[in-house]
Order: sequence, then C-alpha cells, then structure tokens
Amino acid sequence: MAENRYIGGYPVIGIRPVIDARKGMLDVRGSLEEQTMEMARKAAELMESRLTYSDGKPVRTVIARGTIGRVPEAAACEEQFRREGVQVTLTVTPCWCYGSETMDMDPGTVKGVWGFNATERPGAVYLASVLAAHAQKGLPAFGIYGHDVQEKEDKEIPEDVQEKILRFARAAVAAASMRGRSYLQIGSVCMGIAGSSVDTAFFEEYLGMRVESVDEVEILRRIEENILDENEYKKALSWTKKNCPEGFDKNPEESRKTSVQKARDWEFVVKSACIIKDLMNGNGRLKEKFPEEALGHNAIAGGFQGQRQWTDHYPNTDFAEAVLNSSFDWNGAREPYILATENDTLNAVSMLFGKLLTGRAQMFSDVRTYWSNESVRRVAAYEPGVRVREAGGFIHLINSGASCLDMCGEVKDERGRAVTKPFYDMTERDIEACLKAAVWCPADQGYFRGGGYSSRFVTRAEMPVTMTRVNLVKGLGPVIQIAEGYTAALPDEVTDILWRRTDHTWPCTWFVPRVTGEGAFRSAYDVMNNWGANHAAISYGHIGADLITLASILRIPVCMHNVEEEKIFRPACWNAYGMDKESQDYRACRNYGPLYK
Repeated sequence: MAENRYIGGYPVIGIRPVIDARKGMLDVRGSLEEQTMEMARKAAELMESRLTYSDGKPVRTVIARGTIGRVPEAAACEEQFRREGVQVTLTVTPCWCYGSETMDMDPGTVKGVWGFNATERPGAVYLASVLAAHAQKGLPAFGIYGHDVQEKEDKEIPEDVQEKILRFARAAVAAASMRGRSYLQIGSVCMGIAGSSVDTAFFEEYLGMRVESVDEVEILRRIEENILDENEYKKALSWTKKNCPEGFDKNPEESRKTSVQKARDWEFVVKSACIIKDLMNGNGRLKEKFPEEALGHNAIAGGFQGQRQWTDHYPNTDFAEAVLNSSFDWNGAREPYILATENDTLNAVSMLFGKLLTGRAQMFSDVRTYWSNESVRRVAAYEPGVRVREAGGFIHLINSGASCLDMCGEVKDERGRAVTKPFYDMTERDIEACLKAAVWCPADQGYFRGGGYSSRFVTRAEMPVTMTRVNLVKGLGPVIQIAEGYTAALPDEVTDILWRRTDHTWPCTWFVPRVTGEGAFRSAYDVMNNWGANHAAISYGHIGADLITLASILRIPVCMHNVEEEKIFRPACWNAYGMDKESQDYRACRNYGPLYK
C-alpha cells in the first residue's frame, strides 16, 4: 500500500438499502428489513474485497444507517453521505419501493441500482420504475438485474450481478477519482502535435480536473539553485548507476559525447526525474528551505514537452518518463505516475483511464508501423504464428524510451504467465526482472541534440493488452477508441531485423489486435488505418468493457472498439436512444453533455 499522494480523499461508495414502506397489520416493511440490509452488506463486502484505489487501499463503502422507504429517510441518507464524502451510490432492494421517493436525487453522484431477481417480491418492478424516474429526471443510472431467478432466502450475489456491480463501481470510482485533481503540463505544444495543445475546457467539463502549466525553465532553475531533496537525489543516482546499464551508442563516432559528458547527462536526467516528481505532488522534505516548491500541483497526470526547444540543447526526459511511469523506482515499489512524452495531454488521459481502472503501470507508444504477413515474410523470411496470420499482421508500438518498464513481459504470475502487476504486488524479484530487461542507450543525436538516455527493451511475451486513445474532434467533442488484443513474441532474430528499420534504441512491442472481420477490426491494417492519432496508451488486460462504462459516465462516446456487445454496460437510459449501441451512445452523450458543465 502507499500513502495518498493527492490533496483530498478518495471517493466513497454509498450503499442505499431501499424498502417497501408499508407497515400496517402485516408489517410488510418489517418482514423485509433483514433481507434488504443483508443485500447492502453483501454488496459492500464484494466491492471492498475486489476493488482498490490507486494507492492500493480497498475502496471504502458506507451503508445508510437504516433502510429507505420514504422521502425523510432518503434525505437523511443523502445528508449522511454528504458528510462521508460519498460520490458514488448503489441502491439495492429485494422488493417494490416508492420510486421517486426513495431514489438518489443528488445530481453530483454516479448512480447504480440493483434489483433482486426473485418472484416473492417484485424487485424487478422497482428497478424498472426507478430507472424510468431517473431517465425522466435526467439523472442517468446503471440498472443491475440478475439473469436467473433466485430464492428469496439466497444471500449470495450471482456471478453476472457481481460482474455488473464491480464494473459499475470500478468505473465510477475511476471517474470520481479525477475530480479536483490536476493535469500538469511542463512546457506546451510539442512539434505541432495536436494532443499536446491542452484543451482546458475538456479537462474541466468532462473530467472535473484543472490544468496547471509550468515552463520547462522551472526544472533548470531548480537544478541550478539546488532546489531538490539532496538525499533522495543521491539515492536515485546511486540506484541508477547500479541498475540502469548504459546500452550501445548508435551515433557516429564523431557525434558521440565523451564519457565525462555522459556522466554529467546521467546526473542531469536523474535530477530531472526527482524534480518532476516534486512538481507533480510536492515534497514535504523541501518545506523548511523551500516552502513554496514543497507544495507541488496536486497532479494526477502530467506531460513534458521536450521537443524541440528543450531537447535541442538539454538531455531529454526519457529516463524520467520511463521510471515515473513504472511501478517502482529507487524507493522500491510505488504507485505509478502518469507522465506523457511530448506533453500529449490526450494520451496522458488515456493512460490515466487505464491506470485508474487496473492499478497498473501504463505504456506510452507511437502507433508506428503496420507489418502485414507478406511484409514480414519478405523482409525477415519468417512465417508469422496463427494469431498474427488471422489478424493479417501486427502493429509496431514504439516510442523514445518513455514506456513503463513493466511492459517488458519479464514479470510472471504464479502460473508462469507474463503479466504487469499492480505496484503493491511487485516483489524485489519482479523489479529486478524489469530492470534486467532494459538497457539505456545514449539518445540519437539526430532527434535529441542535447543527449539523454532512452530505455531499450523488447516485449518477449504474449500478454492480453488494450490499446486506447482519446481524441478531440471539432464540433463533436471527445471520442475514445479501444482495441483489445495481445502482444506478440517474435524470434529475436526476426525482431532485430524489423526493429532495425526504425530506431532500435527504443522500447519495442508487437501488438496484434483482436479482429472481428468487420469495419475497423477487419484486420490489423484496418485498426491502424482507423486509429485517430499518432500515439496510444496500452494497458495490461482486456479492459475494453470497463473503459466503455467509464466513458459513458464521463459522456465520451466510443467511436471504435472490439468489445463483445454482451459486455457493454452503460446507464439504462441509453436504451431510449435507439436500438443500435453505437448510435445510442452518441445520442445520449450529446443529450446529457459533459458531466461537470
């Protein structure tokens, strides 16, 4: 576990046990009290045992002090939840209740409703009634209803209901966790890349975040005036010398830096990493001498411009980006940061979504090259495997060393399968495996005249991954693309041949999207041909369904995905916008608009 590095607490999930208010001679309400509260307790246990915040601690749930049958009890619950910091609510019931009297009317919460599927009491009738009330009042809510009829005494939550509760809660907590945090851009627009031109309205209205801007010269000021934690810097430099071996220098002999210059560059990039971390979330150890600099910017994500004004003269920040994005550094395992290269704000958001949903380090990549099966055969005399052949090829994901080291594929689970782990599951052995997989090559002087070091590794394992990208389209707003697939492990000699056709001092991952034979997922070529930008965020696992749920909460329509339709879970009122899932999503998002506008 880790300390919460942000100002303010994490969002709490409030559970609202609602009940039939009728008492009278037969005391209908009394007969349902135990079952209703048991549903609330079971839901709380499920979420607390299966979901965590980004610092690794279990999500916190709060159950209303009593069942809710009429308006005064709903109001009391709302007041309790306001004091407890509740931003997500799950209403549960086994029976008929009074819909508009018991519903969550707070426009600031993300809402779900679980109606128990049994025949003795009409929980399904209440669910349908209250979801209609939510739709009529413009308060979207997720409807949760089990596929199979249960016995009224059944205290277990069916698997399909568990899946929906967890998907709803995971996405809702992710959405609420961004609210009030900052995006920190260090520098500004990089080489005309559209994603690095920050759109403050998008961050404020769709994510509930503020944008903080710091000129890159602030890093130089802190280096020159020694405004950093000297003890941490020494520790970081010692760790780097021990664990980050220098790789080959691809530059012509006459362009290479001397050993003295390289040593000076190592000191510079390590200091930059320490300072960027301090800029994002502050450093209490600076408080005595540098009280203002100790504060930080409460940043949940950030980006560094770099090219070209910085990198034409100073060492690049590939080292800082790679290490901060990883789930460990010189202090051992710790919560990953989100730091986008080239200040691609939209890729930072895409990475942030993946991190909040999975708790795992994220990879920043160029969507660099599509390799068809025919091209691989021609260039490398290699016959691709079945998965690659069926996809019609693969996509080369590569960037100048800013990827998290976790994506090397050298960390294994208990069954020997390659994984990336949440930071709190990372062992010393796991960290060592990631560090041994990478070398740090001196920067290409053609790209980075100021020098620096780029991590170099190849993903030598097949892992399930999801590639994501948020794009902004004038007149439409934000949209999100999602492509589930697998990393591909090629023979070293084949990788080397293909890798050398681009910059082979950078991290290398071969990505095979899961194809459907239709539209943008007809083949790997079509995925790349339909991708909306030059960058993508890559997360371990097939998390497309969670991303779709999160996007619906934020009112961001999904313009491209390969998630099975039965896994798509959005607020119930989306069904009122037509029968086609894609059209529903666009119409609903346009109607409801940004969450915080």
